[in-house]
Amino acid sequence: MQKYRPILIAIPIILIVLVVIPFLIPMSTHINRAEQAASDALRVPVKIGGLRVALLPTPRLNVSDVVVGSDEDFMVENLAVVPAIFSLFSGVKTISSLKVERPVIKQSAMDIVATLTNSDAGESGPAKVTIREISIRQAQLVWPEMNLPELDADIALTAENKPESARITTTDGKLRVDLTPEDGRQLITLSAKSWTLPAGPAFLIDELAGQMVLTGKTLTIEKLDAKLYGGKLHADAVLDWQNHWQLNGKLLAEEVELSKPVGLISKSTQLSGKLAADGSYKAAAKTAGKLLDQLQADIKFNLQDGVLHGVDLAKAATLLVTKGTSGGQTQFDTLSGLLNVSGKQYHLRDLLVVSGLLKASGDVKIKADKTLDGVVKVEVRKGATLAAVPLQVSGSTEKPLVFPTKAALAGAAAGTAILGPGVGTSLGMQAAEKVKGLFGGGD
Repeated sequence: MQKYRPILIAIPIILIVLVVIPFLIPMSTHINRAEQAASDALRVPVKIGGLRVALLPTPRLNVSDVVVGSDEDFMVENLAVVPAIFSLFSGVKTISSLKVERPVIKQSAMDIVATLTNSDAGESGPAKVTIREISIRQAQLVWPEMNLPELDADIALTAENKPESARITTTDGKLRVDLTPEDGRQLITLSAKSWTLPAGPAFLIDELAGQMVLTGKTLTIEKLDAKLYGGKLHADAVLDWQNHWQLNGKLLAEEVELSKPVGLISKSTQLSGKLAADGSYKAAAKTAGKLLDQLQADIKFNLQDGVLHGVDLAKAATLLVTKGTSGGQTQFDTLSGLLNVSGKQYHLRDLLVVSGLLKASGDVKIKADKTLDGVVKVEVRKGATLAAVPLQVSGSTEKPLVFPTKAALAGAAAGTAILGPGVGTSLGMQAAEKVKGLFGGGD
């Protein structure tokens, strides 16, 4: 045992020396040079808080508190550069891995990336420094109007420093994306459980599975299947950004209960019922962020066994008030129609509401400012069939108003005066509508 004693003493001493030596190397004189070199390469200001060589667990260069861009577009708490030792003696230097801890990436950082991509597009030839893999932990993406979770990523690169394969997961484990190369394209597999959409209304996705293919600047979403709110959603799409951003796709919804998702969109507007929908959508814009503003869609929908809160169509059709009514609810067996979307404007066409004693049809527009404009004809059955009462729809999605059109009110008054209430009122409205149909005109 005595002959091993010097070795047992030497091992901890060596380890201590390996840990301490990097702190004894004066690196402060190199920070300014490193900042200047990085600024020249990225074409934006770069600040480095610390620079230190470490020999354990493997030789590496630790760079801390990195800030890129005049508006702190990209920040990294710690960056470990682990070189491939034998490459240090060759012409092409190889970095075995880059370990990035707690980076913060703003949307404005994409402008820096775009500038570098465009300016380097014509360059060719092998890279002077190659990177085998990048490991990212607890990345935070700061995007306007988005609540993005922290991400971990492991990315393998080609000899040209382009992504070859990758695995991206949220730190809470709810979302996972895998990229795998195949015949010059990237296969992307997406899966999620109990995941909340990071943008727009906070819709909860129970399960999500997707298959996509990335070829150059075209992303083909071959299949996207989601389980949410008791139903299913299926979609496919093609996203292309060769010259400008273009999106085309189709969607299909089955048995989705609307009460919770509609409540997330508006606290005052409530709608329940099981949704079935089928349609297509498209958009074109100069930037990805503007695609939703340019969205065009045509979607057939059918709601079963639901309630429309905020308006009582039967009451509005029988009261014949001139100032409009709001509040109450309309229970229906079926609510169907065609939804046309044009940017932030919506047009509900061929509306049909069917309940036991009520039938309504019409068109309603929802403008960009959430105001309503349209006409719905309501037929209420009380023994004998009454004439359909045309109701003007106005107000807003927060507080809809419905009241008989001016033509209907005038006809009802005339019919009541001539033939008395009840039948006279009904016939008067019926006659007014026929006259309006012959000669056209407004309300």
